[in-house]
Amino acid sequence: MEDLKKINDILLNDGVIGFVTDTVWGIGCLPEREKAVRKIYNIKKRDIKKPLILMSYDIYPLFDYVKQPIIKEGQILIKKYFPGALTLVLEKSENTPDYITSGLSTVGIRVPDNETFISICKNIDGGVLATTSANLSGEPPALSYEEALNYLKDKADYIVKDYGCKAKGKASTVMGFKDNSPVIFRQGDIHPI
Repeated sequence: MEDLKKINDILLNDGVIGFVTDTVWGIGCLPEREKAVRKIYNIKKRDIKKPLILMSYDIYPLFDYVKQPIIKEGQILIKKYFPGALTLVLEKSENTPDYITSGLSTVGIRVPDNETFISICKNIDGGVLATTSANLSGEPPALSYEEALNYLKDKADYIVKDYGCKAKGKASTVMGFKDNSPVIFRQGDIHPI
């Protein structure tokens, strides 16, 4: 893979990267870098009322960003669908900045099932990226390296090649809880209920 140290250095210096996941291509930065988060909103022309989500190579680095203990129904979904195409919306902890969640009390978390993404996240500071899809708001998400380049060239600081680990092309299912009952906010690639 490309120089992982270079990718980490870019992120540590308020940089934004493009990358493949198991669903669609993403754009992301380190969660603690507010300047980089603002850059993502500017690149995408994204409404600041729309939160970003947090993604990692494993569930454990994400635990710091959500309130513990996670409700039982959430734990069951994590065991069954992580890694995979499920974004789970949970109560956030005080470690999750408001500028990621648009001031909401919840945060979406996900562990993509993609070897290239996992390699990136395992080798970056903290192992977590604040992310959204790699496209301009209102446009279809990028499904290939070429499409990501088309959307992000001259805008993102770096776009990581997919190394043959392709995006499947269907967005993740976004799911949360209301009064401890599961609610689907966006139907995507999996059907948990």
